[in-house]
Amino acid sequence: MDQSNPKDTWMQTLILSFQSLGVIYGRLSTAPLYVLGSIEPGDISSSDEMRELFSFIFWTLTIIPLLKYAFIVLKADDDGEGGPFSLYSLLCRHATVGLIPSSRGSSKNMTHEEDISSAPSKGRPENKARRAIEKYKSIHYLLLLLALLGACMILCDAVLTPAISVLSATSGLGRSLVKISKVFSSDKTKDHVADALRKYVPTPVACAILVCLFTLQHHGTKRIGCFFAPIVITWLIFISGFGLYNIIHCDTEILRAVSPVYMLRFMKKINLRHWKLLSSIVLCIAGTEAMFADLGHFSKKSIKITFICFIYPVLLLTYAGQAAFVSKNLHAEGAYHLSESIPNKSLQHVFAVLSLFASAVGSQATITAGFSIIHQCQALNCFPRVKVVHTSDKIFGQVYVPDANWLFMILSIAFTIGLHDVSQLGKATGMAITSGFLVTTCLMSLVIALYWEKSLFASVCFLLFFGSIEAMYLSTTLTSFFHGAWCLIILFLFFMTIMTSWHYGTLKKYEFDVENKVSIEWLTDYSPGLGVSRVPGIGFVYSDVEMGIPAFFSHFITNIPAFHQVLIFVSFKCSPVPYVPANRRYLIGRVGPKEYKIYRCIVRYGYHDNVRDTDDFEDQIISSIGEFIAREEDDYEALNSPEGRMIVLGTPLNDGNGLITVAEMSSSEYAPTSFAASESRRGLLDAPSSSGSSPLPVNKKRVRFMLPPKSPRMRAAVRQELEDIIDARESGTAYFLGQSHLLARNGSNMLKKLLIMTYVFLDKNSREAPVALNIPNAALLEVGTVYTI
Repeated sequence: MDQSNPKDTWMQTLILSFQSLGVIYGRLSTAPLYVLGSIEPGDISSSDEMRELFSFIFWTLTIIPLLKYAFIVLKADDDGEGGPFSLYSLLCRHATVGLIPSSRGSSKNMTHEEDISSAPSKGRPENKARRAIEKYKSIHYLLLLLALLGACMILCDAVLTPAISVLSATSGLGRSLVKISKVFSSDKTKDHVADALRKYVPTPVACAILVCLFTLQHHGTKRIGCFFAPIVITWLIFISGFGLYNIIHCDTEILRAVSPVYMLRFMKKINLRHWKLLSSIVLCIAGTEAMFADLGHFSKKSIKITFICFIYPVLLLTYAGQAAFVSKNLHAEGAYHLSESIPNKSLQHVFAVLSLFASAVGSQATITAGFSIIHQCQALNCFPRVKVVHTSDKIFGQVYVPDANWLFMILSIAFTIGLHDVSQLGKATGMAITSGFLVTTCLMSLVIALYWEKSLFASVCFLLFFGSIEAMYLSTTLTSFFHGAWCLIILFLFFMTIMTSWHYGTLKKYEFDVENKVSIEWLTDYSPGLGVSRVPGIGFVYSDVEMGIPAFFSHFITNIPAFHQVLIFVSFKCSPVPYVPANRRYLIGRVGPKEYKIYRCIVRYGYHDNVRDTDDFEDQIISSIGEFIAREEDDYEALNSPEGRMIVLGTPLNDGNGLITVAEMSSSEYAPTSFAASESRRGLLDAPSSSGSSPLPVNKKRVRFMLPPKSPRMRAAVRQELEDIIDARESGTAYFLGQSHLLARNGSNMLKKLLIMTYVFLDKNSREAPVALNIPNAALLEVGTVYTI
């Protein structure tokens, strides 16, 4: 948003606030459908007990969503991004605790500017908390585990919330159909028809609504938010209006329950039955985590204003009215369901239809949060490669993950059919949200100490105050472990296995690459003795290592002693930040002496950047190298430094000192012939594949490179090197990519074998290539390497 124009800023904030109603707050708004509805009939013995439970609802909504999230946690955004991984990325940058290989290393290659991914603890006052955290490796693993746990709980919530929200609404529809059937049925068939409607109608209707809901996701946050927001507004006005009516006509004493004295009365007589009641009450804050996890889709101001000015007071009014109705009709059939609190019976049918739409909207918050978390985890090598679609050109945090969307749908339908019970789903959902709250509290307490530089006392107070409340609610959900909460453990193990296996495999593969790389002298000093020849063209070598020669490429040179006239080693490094500015994206350096024309390019990106999806990526790298060559003469340190010292460059412009681009019309050209080799387990290369035996036509927008107008004033050596790159580009381009085959070492334990097997399965079935750069198959050379872990 443009901060220079307050009017535009406020207009944009109002628009985002309106859209957030249909995305973020749908979950909180539909919670009244199942908070009291998940309580077993007969568990509440008196009207005073109902008032005491409402006191818990009031203070829980006040302390967790309002105080913790709206006023504290939202301030800890990571450049506009939220969620447990954003807190983890803040810790990685302000303390040396990162374990993710892609977040390390590139900080050592900078010359002129401070690396954005290096820990900014330098220059900050040292404290005991930072020293203790950085000293012990076990704490580093614990922090990563916490971040993964929080991410898993958000993904579990994205599965369970649609199931419980839609099933709660269809249960209300079933009640309406039962009442209608009793009017038209005979006395003999009334009970049979009613039982059939209660038993068989809600689940199929819920499944149909879930399919429709997940089918809409590809439209993106903006369209979905604008479409769903009016539904949420209508729903909240509807239920809060009848909440006010019930307060006036049923029990005005319910307003006194805002006093914490009522909670103390409840705690004095606490027993197992009361403890189970609190496991239902915690559902009133279901969806709160979406306020932070969905931060990248909106803005802090819009989320905060919407909650304080609209959502919070309306929800309190709704819960107060429902509690007042229940306290007056304590033993009436179905009194705990929200639909029964509607005094006009004809409006109950309207409520049933409206609740169906609202429940679908209520699931949107966690689904959108799930997309954001997967995008962050994938960029930080903690989730398999899946396609990520950016649905907005202005707000880069608005993403859609098709594969995750269909996975959520299948799992949500499976749990809806398998459990078909709101109470059991409520127990599992309660455990998921309280676990997520605890993770955020633990990470946030460290952020307070390490990022905000507050006192250790303030950090501990935050942890103890909010952590004790959330731990209490978590313990209440554990009492219902065998009554539905067990299904959360199944979901958690499913997602945790995927994330830990991928992280473990990626980490071990990176360590293997680093240990088995060869020095640059092997290529520059000893390659003439091997009879290595140079062929026309440019060769791009993609690997994870930042220094030296990757093992797969040295193996290729040993068996096929030839490489291109210009060789560029390219590495992608994800920094633990949402976005890397365009003017700090590329690290360019030279490998070996000038006459070898070998370069290294490290491409840095944040976990919400989509640099790999661009069609002109190759041209940008070549332009950056041209700029590097032109600037290198003026950079004495980079010119005379050993391999590994690099210059920071951004997206090159045509008015730079290096190469300029001239776009031509799209044409069908022939890519250079290349091999498709893979290494057998004996370490030998297979014969070239038939697919690479002849050139294939490739439709591509052709870009030519030229020297800048001031090139006559260049030094002869610089001009000659730039001309050599232009000639190599005209000769064609080939791409070298390592194909890893991971194997567990003999004698490894079962856990290690399971992680490796899972990683191999996920790697083979990933929907996205390791380098998603639209590389033509005819120009791609894959060299297989066996990794014995």
